[in-house]
Amino acid sequence: MTSIPSKNLWIRRQQCPCGDWKCYITYEGDSDEGSRAEELVKAEKASSGAMITPYVGMVFKSDDEAFEYYGNFARKNGFSVRKERSRVSPQLGIYKRDFVCYRSGFAPVKRKANGEQHRDRKSVRCGCDAKMYLSKEVVEGVSQWFVVQFSNIHNHELLEDDQVRLLPAYRKIHEADQERILLLSKAGFPIHRIVKMLELEKGIQGGQLPYLERDVRNFVQNRKKVVQENEALLSEKRENDLSELLEACKAMKEVDVDFVYDFTVDENDKVENVAWSYGDSVNANAMFGDVVYFDTTYRSITYGLLFGVWFGIDSCGRTIFFGSVLLQDETPQSFSWALQTFVRFMNGRCPQTILTDLDPGLKDAIRSEYPGTKHVIPPWNILYKVPSWFSLHVGPRYAEFKSMFDALIQIENTEEFELQWRDMISVFGFGSDKHIGLLYSVRASWAQSYVRGYFLARMSTIAYSKSIDAFLKGIFAAQTCLRSFFEQIGISANIQHQAHQETHYMHLKTCIPVEEHARSILTPFAFNALQQELLLAMQYAASDMANGSYIVRHFKSMDGERLVIWLAEDEQIHCSCKEFESSGILCRHALRVFILKNYFQLPDKYYLSRWRRECTLLIDDDHNNQITDGEWFQEYQSLAETLFSESSITKERSDYARSELTKELTRILNEVRNLPDTDGVLMNMTVSPTS
Repeated sequence: MTSIPSKNLWIRRQQCPCGDWKCYITYEGDSDEGSRAEELVKAEKASSGAMITPYVGMVFKSDDEAFEYYGNFARKNGFSVRKERSRVSPQLGIYKRDFVCYRSGFAPVKRKANGEQHRDRKSVRCGCDAKMYLSKEVVEGVSQWFVVQFSNIHNHELLEDDQVRLLPAYRKIHEADQERILLLSKAGFPIHRIVKMLELEKGIQGGQLPYLERDVRNFVQNRKKVVQENEALLSEKRENDLSELLEACKAMKEVDVDFVYDFTVDENDKVENVAWSYGDSVNANAMFGDVVYFDTTYRSITYGLLFGVWFGIDSCGRTIFFGSVLLQDETPQSFSWALQTFVRFMNGRCPQTILTDLDPGLKDAIRSEYPGTKHVIPPWNILYKVPSWFSLHVGPRYAEFKSMFDALIQIENTEEFELQWRDMISVFGFGSDKHIGLLYSVRASWAQSYVRGYFLARMSTIAYSKSIDAFLKGIFAAQTCLRSFFEQIGISANIQHQAHQETHYMHLKTCIPVEEHARSILTPFAFNALQQELLLAMQYAASDMANGSYIVRHFKSMDGERLVIWLAEDEQIHCSCKEFESSGILCRHALRVFILKNYFQLPDKYYLSRWRRECTLLIDDDHNNQITDGEWFQEYQSLAETLFSESSITKERSDYARSELTKELTRILNEVRNLPDTDGVLMNMTVSPTS
C-alpha cells in the first residue's frame, strides 16, 4: 500500500466564495500558481536567452545543477535530455554522470515469457550521439563537477518552440493546475471539458497548455488510485494527530493556567473542531480587542481542516495574536461555534468591529453571533479577487474597468456609489454576472460609502495585511503533524507578545504646541500618524460658516471639501471624513480648525486610551513579568520622558513633579536596600541609567 505524504501541506483556499465549483480565485504574488501558459513560455525563453553552450571544462556546483542547465539548453535548442549512467566509488560516491539526448541509444527488444517477441512499437530512439558527460573532483575540500565530454551533434531533426514544449520531459502540470483539475474532476467534469475550462480560464487558444489531454487523464487516474489507497491511512492519521493536538493542549494548560482551549466531537466521538488561545492573548484582548481580524484563508490538504486565526493591533501598530481554530468544514454552524468560542475565551467581550475575508457562510455566522458588531471586508480582500473574476469578461478594457472599480471603493456617498455602480454595470455589460451580484450583496461590508466611520484602528491597510501574511508564512513552514504546527503557533505568538517597541526620540516637525503635547502622550506609531495629519493641515484653509461650522478645503484642490462641525460648549469636533471615528486619530481637517481656534493642546477625549503610551506600559507589565535585563530601564526612560514633558509646561507643574519625585525615589531606594542582597539569580548589570 502506498504511504501517505509526511508533510502537512497548507494551501490558500481557492474555491470561489460564490460557491460555484467551476469558479476559483488566484492570489497575486503566489509564484506556484502560475498564470497563463504563454507567459510561462515567455519567462522560460527570457531566462535562457543568454545561455552559453556547454563546453569541456565547464564547472558546476552539483550534478543536479548541471542537469538543470543542460535541460534548459536542450529546451531552447529543440530537444530534451535524460540521465543515462553514473559511476560510484567508495571514496567519492557518485563521481561520474552521463547525460544524453532523449533519442540516444536504441530501444531494447522485449520478449514474452514464452520467448516470443512483443508487438513492435515504434521507438523515438535513433542512436543520437548528443551528450554531456561530467566528472566530480574535490578541489580544496569542495566538490565540483567538470564537463569532460560534450557533443551537440544530432542525427535527427530538432523541434520548433511550439513542438518542443510537448516532449514528455517538459509536460509539467503545475500545482495550481493540479488542484483545479482535481476540483473539476470531483464536480463530475469529463477530461476534455476540464482541458477546455483550463484554456478558457487562462485565456489561451486550444492546444496551448503546457501539457496534453492524456497527461490530464493520467494525472486524474493516478491521483484517484493514490487517494483510494491512502483514504484509510489519512483518516487514521487525522484522528491520531487531532488526539495528539488535544494532548498538547492539556499539557500546555498544566504549564500555563491562563491557557484556554475547547473542542467538539461528532456522533462517533471523533474530534471535529479545536480552538485555543493563550493567557497573554486574553490579556491583550482586554485592551486591544475592540477590533479583530479573523483570517480563514488557509486549509490543510492532509487533514481537510480549515485554519482560522484571530489578530489585533496594539498601541504601537504591531500585529497581536488573539487565538486560533481548526474547523472540520466551512459551514455557518462551524463558523458560529468558532465565534462563540472566541468570545468565551475573551471573557465574554465581543469586538466592536470584525474584519474578515469575503465568505457568505462566515458573514451569516457573524450576523447571528455578533449582532452588535460591525462587519468589514478590507479592500485588499476584495481587490485580489477582481482579476480572476473580471479580466476575461472585459478583455482589453480591463485596465479601464479596474480604474473605475478602484474609484468605486473610495466613493464616500452611498447615493453616488449606487449611481456609479449602475453606470459600471451598463458600461461593461455585466448584467446578471454572479460575481457582480455577490459583491453588490455584501457592499455594506466593503464599500467606503457604507463602512466609513466604523472603527478599524488602522487595520484595513495594505501594511497590516502584509504583517498578517508574514505571521502565517512563519507558521506554515513544512510541518509534519498537527502537534508541531500547534507548537509553532505558540512560538510565533510568544515572539509577538514579547516584542518591545524601541524607545526613540520623536522629532518635532512643526512649531505647533499641539504637536509637542501629543508627543508626550501618544505612542510613536500613533504620534507619527497624527504628526502627518498636522503637516497636511497646513495645506488647508478653513472658512467659518454662520452656524459655527467650517468648510475646510485644500489650497489647490477645489473638490473634496469637508464639513467640520464645532461644538464649543463640549469642545467636540466632528468632520465629515470620519477619520477619527475610523482610526482614533484626528484628521487634518479637524486639526486645522483646532489650530484656527488657537488650541495649544487637544482635548483629552481625542487621545484614545488604546493609542496612549501608558496603555503599552500597562500591557507590558501584565504580559511580560519576566523582563530581560535592561528592558525595565527602557520602560523607566519612557515614563521619565513623559513626566518631564508634562511637568515642563508650567512652573507649578515642575515644582510639584520635582518635590514628589524626590519623595518617591527616596522611598523606593530605601525599600530596595531592605531587600536581600542575593536570590541566586545571576543579573546582567551592563545596562543602567548612567550608561
